[in-house]
Amino acid sequence: WENSYKLNLGTEIGLFDDFEFQADVFRERRTNILMDRIQLASMGLESGVRANIGEATSKGIDASIDYNKSFSNGWWIQARANFTYAVSKMSKLEEPDYSATPWLSHIGRSINQNYGLIAERLFIDEADVHNSPEQTFGTYGPGDIKYRDVNGDGKISDLDKVAIGNPTSPDIVYGFGFSAGYKAFDFSAFFQGLANESFWIDTYNTSPFLNTMGGGYAGNNQLLKAWATSYWSEENQNIYARWPRLTATYSQNNNQTSTWFMQDGTFLRLKSLELGFTVPPKVSERIKLSKCRFYVNGTNLLTFSKFKLWDPEMGGNGLGYPIQRVFNVGVLVEF
Repeated sequence: WENSYKLNLGTEIGLFDDFEFQADVFRERRTNILMDRIQLASMGLESGVRANIGEATSKGIDASIDYNKSFSNGWWIQARANFTYAVSKMSKLEEPDYSATPWLSHIGRSINQNYGLIAERLFIDEADVHNSPEQTFGTYGPGDIKYRDVNGDGKISDLDKVAIGNPTSPDIVYGFGFSAGYKAFDFSAFFQGLANESFWIDTYNTSPFLNTMGGGYAGNNQLLKAWATSYWSEENQNIYARWPRLTATYSQNNNQTSTWFMQDGTFLRLKSLELGFTVPPKVSERIKLSKCRFYVNGTNLLTFSKFKLWDPEMGGNGLGYPIQRVFNVGVLVEF
């Protein structure tokens, strides 16, 4: 059975009758995790061998602060911010002897760490291809991705894959917002964001001109505008173009997990914004209403991110249904 040892320390502090601060520090150690064992070909086993051999640790902090204040001149404000930082890593697992290639080891790395090749640039021409280490991932030529020979053996293979980017699950998640008002007017806003996360563009499903639908369906992928405006060609031998040379068939070399299509998933989003006006009680009573409020609001209004091809929250598959930007205008009436 898997065992889990947890420690959680929390505090809650109130200050000046206006601030309230909460924080939790946590740590967890898991042992006897059920994992696949290394199998030797000479054993002749048909099914995988599993055992309780893994260990992992996680730690972090979860904090929030609230502020509530009413002023004598008619102003009031409520604000809140929250922050979570959590990391996890594999502390023990069964893997081959990586003493000669320590960059391949997963021990001490994040559970959500991705491994791949370091992409240097695109091949310039045939001479560049012949004068570079051999790449063992299918056929390749000028305009294809050139990878780094990490172990220096003159050949690009799985032995050259290293930990690249941040974990695929964010280490940091946060949000902050406020509501404020003055007499009959009120205004609120909320932001959310994350950091220390990487994702990879789905190169297979965005490869132009390929039939990736399967299931007997016929059809070719469209050419995304991002690739159409920046790709390698004989006329434009840009060795740092976003997309390698266009091909009518699947390129195994260019579809390896690598730094070429790695993206920073960090973003900050203005999740919601609202402005309202409540009709003064004296006026609403004249028209037989207990409350009447007019408002205008919007969601997903702004996103701040280094990634510009599509919404970063969609990750590597920007072909799905996008997150919608919504605007509302309304009136709330109570009799």
